[in-house]
Amino acid sequence: MKKIVLTGGGTAGHVTPNLALIPHLQELGYEISYIGSYDGIEKKLISDFGIPYYGVSTGKFRRYFDPKNFTDPFRVLKGYGETHKLLKQIQPDIVFSKGGFVSVPVIRAAASLKIPCIIHESDLTPGLANKLCIPVATKVCCNFPETLKYISKDKAVLTGSPVREELMNGNPDAAYELCGFHKSQPVILVMGGSQGASAINKVVREALPKLLPDFQIIHICGKEKMDNLLIGTPGYKQFEYVRSELKDLFSIADLVVSRAGANAICELLALRLPNLLIPLPASVSRGDQILNAESFESQGYSMVLREESLDEDSLLDSLHELYFNRDTYIQNMEKSEQYNSIKTIIGLIEENIKQTEE
Repeated sequence: MKKIVLTGGGTAGHVTPNLALIPHLQELGYEISYIGSYDGIEKKLISDFGIPYYGVSTGKFRRYFDPKNFTDPFRVLKGYGETHKLLKQIQPDIVFSKGGFVSVPVIRAAASLKIPCIIHESDLTPGLANKLCIPVATKVCCNFPETLKYISKDKAVLTGSPVREELMNGNPDAAYELCGFHKSQPVILVMGGSQGASAINKVVREALPKLLPDFQIIHICGKEKMDNLLIGTPGYKQFEYVRSELKDLFSIADLVVSRAGANAICELLALRLPNLLIPLPASVSRGDQILNAESFESQGYSMVLREESLDEDSLLDSLHELYFNRDTYIQNMEKSEQYNSIKTIIGLIEENIKQTEE
């Protein structure tokens, strides 16, 4: 039996593409293990699949001053040692990483044991964690054609991002019942990412009096970010976080408001959902979401509203304009060439295992 270790975490975006691969790997008879952080979001997301999960010590790489910047490198070194020991026990044929700071000790330990590693870079420019892993990776899967110029030609492969097939099979009736909505009014789905987005949450709630006459709002607001005073408001349904219900909520959404994480926007593209992207500002990120959003905007897949310009009026104007022009966005998305990413990535995995055996 072929063995594979999956890794990636820190945010849901560094886990969900792995979730898309798991059923296909299982069909091919792979013995799958997952290595992540002790108690990160990846542990919760993987629990439904019944595969072995191993937690190791991890450290975050910050671009701003924080006392933890002095201690986290030691956590990474500890994680490297823990992973090295685990990999010798598991003896995988290959490691596949979706990135994030969780993956750094895993990839570096695997490479030291001569285990081939394939990593996936979702964003237009490689993040810091993947930059630390690319030198020892066998192949690097990319989402955007622009990314290829940042990676050596012998490693880079344009694959697109694996999208969970379950998202295509939502149950609208289940969603309407869950939210208490009716079918005669359009629905806006607001998502701030797995951590929530305080700026988006605030403005959406301020705009509710003017939004609710025209739309019903599903608001995924993040852990401990629900507004208890708004619970029970007709046409407005809040969730801290959703898992299996997401596919159902997508099935009734006419518009989506989202951050511009690469995996999230690739899912919206695959689902042909007109969307308003509000990327993380450069002041609190490395600017990758801005580049992702600009790429999708230039291709006619998304409307973009910068957080610096976000207020009640700009949100209302953008949503009404997006809804009025929704058919144009859908048509543009339908013209896009979707890469068969799952098939391509599994092909790379099989090919690299075969080369190792030879």
